[in-house]
Amino acid sequence: SFSSELRKASKRISCSKRYKIQKKVREHNRKLKKEAKKKGLKKHVKKDPGVPNSAPFKEEVLREAEQRRLQKERKRQAKKEERAQKRKKEKEAAVKEAEPSAKKARKQIIKCKCCRFSCLKKVIDASDVVIEVLDARDPLGCRCPQLEEAVLLGGKKKLLFVLTKIDLVPKENVEKWIDCLQREFPVVAFKASTQMRDKTVKTKRKRVVPSNVVLDRSKGAACFGSECLAELLSAYAAKTQSEAALKVGVVGFPNVGKSSLINNLKGMMACHVGIAKGTTKSMQEVHMSKIVKLMDSPGVVASPSNPAASMALRSLQVEEGQQAVLDAVNTLLKQCDKSQVMLQYTVPDFRNSLEFLTLLAKKRGFLQKGGVPNTEQAANTFLTDWTGAKLSYHCKVPGNYSLPNYVTEEVIAEMQNGWDLAKVKAGNMEILKGFKFPNLASSIGFVSRGPTAGLLTVAAVPEERPPAEREAQHNSENDEVMMHRNLMFCLFIADKPSKVHFQPVPVDISLSTVYTDDAYDFNTDFK
Repeated sequence: SFSSELRKASKRISCSKRYKIQKKVREHNRKLKKEAKKKGLKKHVKKDPGVPNSAPFKEEVLREAEQRRLQKERKRQAKKEERAQKRKKEKEAAVKEAEPSAKKARKQIIKCKCCRFSCLKKVIDASDVVIEVLDARDPLGCRCPQLEEAVLLGGKKKLLFVLTKIDLVPKENVEKWIDCLQREFPVVAFKASTQMRDKTVKTKRKRVVPSNVVLDRSKGAACFGSECLAELLSAYAAKTQSEAALKVGVVGFPNVGKSSLINNLKGMMACHVGIAKGTTKSMQEVHMSKIVKLMDSPGVVASPSNPAASMALRSLQVEEGQQAVLDAVNTLLKQCDKSQVMLQYTVPDFRNSLEFLTLLAKKRGFLQKGGVPNTEQAANTFLTDWTGAKLSYHCKVPGNYSLPNYVTEEVIAEMQNGWDLAKVKAGNMEILKGFKFPNLASSIGFVSRGPTAGLLTVAAVPEERPPAEREAQHNSENDEVMMHRNLMFCLFIADKPSKVHFQPVPVDISLSTVYTDDAYDFNTDFK
C-alpha cells in the first residue's frame, strides 16, 4: 500500500487527444515555415565546404586564410590589452587624486584655523574689555588658560566672565559657580532669548497680553542679564572718559553663546547664530550704543592634548571630519550616570553607546529603509543636545579649587578695580529670582575635565602624524578595548552563580554498550 501511494501518475492519454495534439503541432510548424519563407529567412545555415582537394593552390589558400584569422585574433587581443591599460591608468589617476585630497583637506583646515587665530588676535589686541563667555553647565571646562593669560599680559585690559545658559542648570549649582568664579574676576549671570528677530522683521503687536509673564519667560522669549551687563559696560565707558567708544571683545570656545550675547545686548539679530559649532568664522563689530562697541570673534581652537570629553564638547573635530560622531557620543556617555541619561531620554537600559543610539533612533523615529535605526542621525542629535542650548546637565564645583598660577592677588585687584561689584551682585541676585530653574534630579550630572587648553597661534598647531603611526595607535586602542571587553565578560561569568558543573568523565561507547543499553544515564556526565 505504501509503494502504491508513492507511484507516479500515468502519462497515458486517449488516442483522440494525442492525434489532436500532433495535428496542432504540424499546423504550427507549417505556419512558421510559411512566415520564414515570406521573409526570406533560411532555417539551416549552409556549412562552409572549405577548399576542395581538386582546387589548384590549395595550400596557399589555406595559409592565407590562417594568416587572416591570426591577424584578426591579434587585433582583438591588442584592443583587449588597450582597454585593460586604460582601466589601469584610470585607476592610478583616481588613486593619485585621492592621495592629495587628504592633504588638501588638511591644508584647508589649517587655513581656517589660521583665519580664526588672526581674527581672535585682532579682537584681543583691539579690545579694552574682554568678555569670556562660559557655559554654565561646565564653566571650568569653558575656561581657556592660554586665552586668559594673553589678555592679562596684553596691557591695561579688563577681563569679565559672563555665565550663559543658566536656565539649563539647577539654581544651587549656578550660585556656587558664581561664588567660585567671583574670587578671580567679576561674573555676570546671563540667559539669552531664543526668539530674537532680525532687524528687517517688524514685530507684530499682540492683541492679548499674557498675564503669566513667568510662563512666557520660561519658553525662552525673555532675556535676563542684558540690562545689568549693558549698564555695567556703559558705566565703565563713562569712567574712562575717552573720546573713542569702549571696545568690548567677546571671546570663548565654540557654541557657548557669544553671538547670542551680542544680539541680546543689541536688541536685534546683528550676528548670525546657529546650532552647529563654528558658525562664526570672522570678526564682526556691532555698535551697542554710542560709547560701547562689541566685537564678535570665532571660537577658540581647542588643543588636541585635551581629554576626549573636552574635545567632544569644545573642538570642531567632528565638523572637520577628524573624529567620528559615534566616538564623541561614546566619550560623553562615559562621563555621565547611565540612570540619569535613561530618564532624560526615556530609553530602557543599554549596555553600550551603540545600543543607546539604536534605542534613541527608534524613540525619535530616525529610521532608514527597511526600518533600520539610523544611529548616525541619533548620534548627531545627541551631540547637538549637549553642545546646544537644549539639554540640562551640570558639573559640581570642585572642593579643593585653587587659583591658576597667572592669577595673583595683584591681578585680581586690578581686574576688579573700576567695576561696581555691589551692583553686579545685586543684578545677579535679581536674575536668579526671575525665572524657574530645572530641578537637580532632572539634570544630568557631568564630570568636568578641568580647563580646556587652547591654541592661539599657528606655530602651536601640532603636526599631523603619518598614517602608519595613526593606524598603529588605532589598532592598539582596539586591542585595549577588546581586552577590556574580554575581562568584563570573564568577570561576569565568574560572578554568575553556577548550578551545573561539567566534569570530563570517560564514557564507554563500545558496540556492546550501544546495543545492550538504550537508556541514557544522566549521572555519568552530570554530577
